[in-house]
Amino acid sequence: MTYDAIIIGAGGAGLFCAMVAAKRGRRVLVLDHAKKPGEKIRISGGGRCNFTNLHTSSANFLSDNPRFCISALKRFTQHDFIALVKRHNIAWHEKTLGQLFCDGSSQQIIDMLLTECAKGGVRVELQTEVRHVAKAAEGFSVETSKGRFEAPSLVVATGGKSIPKMGATGFAYEVARQFGLNIVPPRPALVPFTFAPELLAMTSGLAGVAVDAVVSHGKTRFAEALLFTHRGISGPAILQISSYWRDGDEIEIDMVPGRDMLAELKLLRKETPKQEIVTALARLLPRRLAENIAARAGVEGRLADLADKRLAAVAALVNHWRVKPQGTEGFRTAEVTAGGVDTRCLSSQTMEARDVPGLYFIGEAVDVTGHLGGFNFQWAWSSGFAAGSAI
Repeated sequence: MTYDAIIIGAGGAGLFCAMVAAKRGRRVLVLDHAKKPGEKIRISGGGRCNFTNLHTSSANFLSDNPRFCISALKRFTQHDFIALVKRHNIAWHEKTLGQLFCDGSSQQIIDMLLTECAKGGVRVELQTEVRHVAKAAEGFSVETSKGRFEAPSLVVATGGKSIPKMGATGFAYEVARQFGLNIVPPRPALVPFTFAPELLAMTSGLAGVAVDAVVSHGKTRFAEALLFTHRGISGPAILQISSYWRDGDEIEIDMVPGRDMLAELKLLRKETPKQEIVTALARLLPRRLAENIAARAGVEGRLADLADKRLAAVAALVNHWRVKPQGTEGFRTAEVTAGGVDTRCLSSQTMEARDVPGLYFIGEAVDVTGHLGGFNFQWAWSSGFAAGSAI
């Protein structure tokens, strides 16, 4: 029951780490409490797995230690993973902004990882509860529902707290604290915002309406789709900015990027003075949203009857809508967890704990969080490669 390395977590990072280590001749055991491996891979990208992004760089990641990810991302790049996908004859395509998806099913990526693990003789034990982790004479001892296992190297790849219905827990943080590592407080990321009752009442009836928008938080801006929901707002632009948002912060939304709404309304007032304000807005916005904005601005009637101040009030809600979300949908729907094991406690070259030789943390468990669009999977591959090359 002794191995060269034990990896806890059979997700993307854990399986990738296992296959890399196995290629180096290491005897590897992977443990997971789930019934199937790679469940986050399976559900990602609408079942087609957005497995990486052509434009991956350190600028696409958040961390309290923003330079930490650079080394791992350079050692195993998006192009390296694409080459692996090609070797397994998995057809793929590029969507917007460099996002790469399988033409077929995300199960192809899981099968690829399992095939590579099998080639190296990796043992994968599913439906296995890890009950206790401890230092042993020659490394680490892991007590499980299937017995005790030992190895000189232990890799924790159990992810964060997002999507608990899939079995996500704070296990990685518990192990880190047990061995004296600091934790950057975990929080939901890539998650929809919820509105307070008053704001929700103002936007009721807009659920399902979508626009291309620029959403800003301080100096951070994302230009992607925004979607109104029954609880607040979502869509790629909102998920992106949510990773930067903190309780009590405001965000600003421009729903007609690159257009000066006030200037256009003034011009329309001159050219078509009899046109209704809602009709004017509906030239650039969905009709329901146009009606809602006019109502919230308290403006109605023909353009000819509206002074500059009234038009400015409408334009502000279009180009500079300042919103203070009540909160987020939480870990229940968050695509990833921001925060996690403090990278200052880890080697950026190997992911090994600086003060606990042989203990490694990879993937979402670490305080490295990617933008939406395949970046978090690339971090799983890159951090898994770094640890797999060292254990």
